[in-house]
Amino acid sequence: MIKPILALALLLLFVSTAVAATQTMRLDYYHTGDASQEVFSVDRVVIEPLPWPGDPAQAIDSSNLGKYLFEVRDAKTKQLLYSRGFASIYGEWETTDEAKTIKRTFQESMRFPAPTTPVSIVLKKRDPKNVFQDIWTTTIDPADQFIDHSKQTPPAPVITIQKTGDPETKVDFLILGDGYTAAEAKKFEADARRLTEVLFSTSPFKENRKSFNVWALSPPAAESGISRPSTGIYRDSPLGATYDAFGSERYVLTFDNRSLRQTAQFAPYEFIEVLVNGRTYGGGGIFNLYSTVASDNAFANYVFVHEFGHHFAGLADEYYTSSVSYAPATDRVEPWEPNVTALLDVSTLKWRHLASPFAGTTPVPTPWNKEEFEAYSREIQKRRTQLRKDKRPEEEMEALFREELAHEKKMFEAEKHFGQVGAFEGAMYEARGYYRPEIDCIMFSRTDHFCKVCREAIVRIIKMYSRNS
Repeated sequence: MIKPILALALLLLFVSTAVAATQTMRLDYYHTGDASQEVFSVDRVVIEPLPWPGDPAQAIDSSNLGKYLFEVRDAKTKQLLYSRGFASIYGEWETTDEAKTIKRTFQESMRFPAPTTPVSIVLKKRDPKNVFQDIWTTTIDPADQFIDHSKQTPPAPVITIQKTGDPETKVDFLILGDGYTAAEAKKFEADARRLTEVLFSTSPFKENRKSFNVWALSPPAAESGISRPSTGIYRDSPLGATYDAFGSERYVLTFDNRSLRQTAQFAPYEFIEVLVNGRTYGGGGIFNLYSTVASDNAFANYVFVHEFGHHFAGLADEYYTSSVSYAPATDRVEPWEPNVTALLDVSTLKWRHLASPFAGTTPVPTPWNKEEFEAYSREIQKRRTQLRKDKRPEEEMEALFREELAHEKKMFEAEKHFGQVGAFEGAMYEARGYYRPEIDCIMFSRTDHFCKVCREAIVRIIKMYSRNS
């Protein structure tokens, strides 16, 4: 009788644990507007199939990162229950020229621990001075009959790339495949495992590998690859990823948030990488939304880590000579991103504790051979544009990037202040007025390392989502 009693006890323990586990609630909504106004409307509220993967002890976001911030508050007492900063596709699009002439709608989502009583969802956005202001509030009653509790079927098996502990004690990183057919399932798994190793060979992810769980999932595509409209290629891929986002041939995004979320919900996750099955150079990354990379390009390793830096830690692009779709800033305010500064006040430099200018060893602003770099970079951009115009093989673009990387490596290593933390002018797509911490970093060039400031910013997020166990 001992074994049946033990089995019953274990079953009751499992049931009680499952009942006690906090569910995951997701609010899907529409974000509509243009460069001058924006409105929001509820699409649906969903209970996802898996328990909430986050640490209950770290429910409140103290990072001050993101263009937006959402709060979950008790509707009656107004107590803050959960908050997270984030950026969005809309937040980027509203800075493009297109947003000055038309309105568009984007799908977005907020995920949080499912409440047991009615809550207010408060969305905030930074004003021109970078201060968060309320822009939308809606209420959710967990007893509402229209909250979707339906049981759905996973589109593919979840692959465990690495599990180091329970989801609530670890950073849960999910790699989704797009453009992989059923026959390419093994290729997806191999690509996901390869790029996981790339991430964890890069500091500070390398030293913090045990803080991560890594999962992978790839819904089968009818055709191999994803859309690339600039070359007449269109694919109905499961997640809707596409090149040419905002007219930038290398920018890969998906605008199909519903498909993304309906797929991702079958694995524990806080961060998502969309691994697209493609040879052409490309990727993208948006803070606390997702990042993307084309798996088969020779520079996939660099793009993967660079774009994950955007998504994971809110790191800004430090380069400024490549063409982008965004209009330049009209006012100089201190950016919220941790690795760039407008240097409005040298005495309050945000990474002062890592810099040595105040000991007299590194001047701020920090001089470097900026004009020489810009002249070389302009020539590279001309050649790059011509290669795309002439529809040359991808190998020629990769050869150009290798040539550029070797030249820049030699140039930067000859700099007087190479490897020092200061304030080097040129960042955030602008040659003047914004500064980066070091002369080189994976957020600036196609190198393989983060600067000291970026490494510190990444570690801060790792600690926010994990704890020793």
